[in-house]
Order: sequence, then structure tokens, then C-alpha cells
Amino acid sequence: MQYSIRHVTKFTYETVISESVMEARMQPRGDGGQRCVRFGLSTSPGSRVRMYQDHAGNAVHHFNIPGPHSLLTITAEALVESTAIIDPPATLDSSEWARLDSPTASGEFWDMLSPSPFARRTDLLDLLARDIGLGRGDDPLGTIRQLATEIYSRFEYSPSATRVDSPIDEALETRRGVCQDFAHIMIALVRQLGVPCRYVSGYLSHPVDSAIRSPDSATHACVEAWFPSLGWVGVDPTNNLVAGERHIRVAVGRDYSDVPPTRGVFKGSSAVRSELAVSVRVGSVDGSAGSDSVPFVPWMSLEAASPLPDLETSQQQQQ
Repeated sequence: MQYSIRHVTKFTYETVISESVMEARMQPRGDGGQRCVRFGLSTSPGSRVRMYQDHAGNAVHHFNIPGPHSLLTITAEALVESTAIIDPPATLDSSEWARLDSPTASGEFWDMLSPSPFARRTDLLDLLARDIGLGRGDDPLGTIRQLATEIYSRFEYSPSATRVDSPIDEALETRRGVCQDFAHIMIALVRQLGVPCRYVSGYLSHPVDSAIRSPDSATHACVEAWFPSLGWVGVDPTNNLVAGERHIRVAVGRDYSDVPPTRGVFKGSSAVRSELAVSVRVGSVDGSAGSDSVPFVPWMSLEAASPLPDLETSQQQQQ
């Protein structure tokens, strides 16, 4: 299946600012049965956009707008080809725990087992862990799936309940939040079990008449847990799903702080209030990529002619 993605971000400033410097993580990854056929990112005001890969293999586009502006727009467009993902087995033998402990003890997955800025142990998290009886069950994979089910059933999806920088305690206290919050809670709990777990940002294509409880006009977040027998397995606690073909992966990291869609700084003569507006459109494309498809060129730079958004404000993963 092919998916067409258009992601537009606009920053408006109360007063004119003199310069913006920004980076964006919006290009879908090319691994795990997913291929980025085409990708382009442009800005308004115009800028020269360059790209590099970070340590996790995420594509990072960066640019600088040195002139005065009060509106900044980033437009990212992608064509992604995703193959059907073979579902993981229903269960894993309990011996998987022993196979898991050897590589994790070596420090190989230290960053995905340690607390991170948004996924760390708190008193409220410990209370939730006790309520759900968190522990290593006989089936390691079943334990992770059951954990996603518990989060899905115990928390209400509510877009206005938290902010992009909310700690997990806000969602834990009110039992309300968005996919970003649910992913952070699950990551913190999975790591307590000694299972490497990472944050995945991206998009979710909604099937017709689906029971998915989040809107299709925003970015999405889920998690991936690592098992020796299977590698990284994606789980979506927001919708109580095993991540599949419709989960379009953009970036992976310890938590949201590693992979915000946009992040940057600006120069202004005084304190400047910014307003952020985001529009996302994801749609399926009939047919598969043919030989005439234009491949993505990884080290490209673009000249664009319009404004762009930047600031230390980032976009919350809403779905």
C-alpha cells in the first residue's frame, strides 16, 4: 500500500522577529517494511533546507531564515510505500525472558532501558503499576500487549488534557491525555520490566469505519519493545493495537524529546508570543510504486519561496 502525506506547520508571531533557526523530523523512515519513495520539505519565507541523519537513523532537515518575518510555514510532503507486516506470534515462551536479560545486561540497550526526560518513574506511575499488577508474566509478548490494553481501558483520549511538555503525572492524575502521554507511560512501565522500549513518532492512516479513537488530522505516537526472537515490535496503546502497515514511522528515540516534528529558536527584540497551527493529511494511494517512481535522494537541499515556523515550541503528538 502507498500513502500520501502532507504535513503543514505554521508559526505566527505577535511581533516581527529577526531570525529563525529550525530543524524538522518529518521524513518517514525507510526500514521495517516501509520505504520513503519521495519526500520534499519547503519553507516560507524561503530558505535553503539541508539534511543529515541523527544517531538513531532519523532524517533531520534544518534551515535558517536570517531576515525579518512574522509568519513561518513548513510544508512536508511524502509518498510512502508500506508492505503488509507479518503479525508477531500470539505468544512467546517464558524462556524469552532469559534470552532478553543477556543483551540488556551488557549495556547494549542502555538508552532504551534508562529513565528519559518524559518517561521516568514517579509515585503516580508506581501506583498505576501496583493497580495493574505489573510484573513479568509467563508470556513476555502477552505481558506487553496486556499492558497496552490496561492503558487503553484506564485512560480517556482527550486532546485538551495535556500540553506538549506535560510530564506523565498530569495524565496519570486525571487519567486523560493523548497518544504522546500514553506512549510515555507505557515506555516507563515496559522499561521497569527490563524490556528495551522506544518512542515512535509518525502518522496513522485510518481505515474506513475504524474504531480508532483519535483524529486523523494530526501526528501519531506509539512504542516499540525489543525481543531477541522478534526484534522491535510496535504497540499502539492509544488504540490498543499491534502496530501494522497503517502505522507510518517517522522517527524513533527514547521519548518525545528526541523526535519532535519541529524544534528551533528565534531572535526577537522582546518577548514574543507565538501561535502554532498544524495540519496533517494522510491518504492511501492505489497501486504500488512502479519503475518510474522518483526515488528519494537523501542528501538533497531545496530552495523554497515562502515563510516558515520556528521557535522552542514543538508540536504535540495528538493521535
